Amino acid sequence: MTKKIVIKIGDLLIKHDISLRELSRLTDVRHAALSELINYKRQNINFGHIERIAEALNIEDIREIIDFKNVEDD
Repeated sequence: MTKKIVIKIGDLLIKHDISLRELSRLTDVRHAALSELINYKRQNINFGHIERIAEALNIEDIREIIDFKNVEDD
C-alpha cells in the first residue's frame, strides 16, 4: 500500500462556510496558489501558507489541513 498526501482545504472551506477568495484574503495567500493546492496542481507545499491557513481558521492540528491516505498499489 502506498501513501498519498491529501490536501483538505476544500473541506475546510465547507466547514468554515467561507469562499476560496475569503480564505485568500484572511491568509494573504494568492487565490491562484490556494486553488492549485485544492486541485493538486502544485508539486510543492509552502509551509508558510499552511501556517497562515491554520492561524486564520484557528486550527491546532495540521491533519485538518493536510494528511496521508492509503492508496492501493496496482
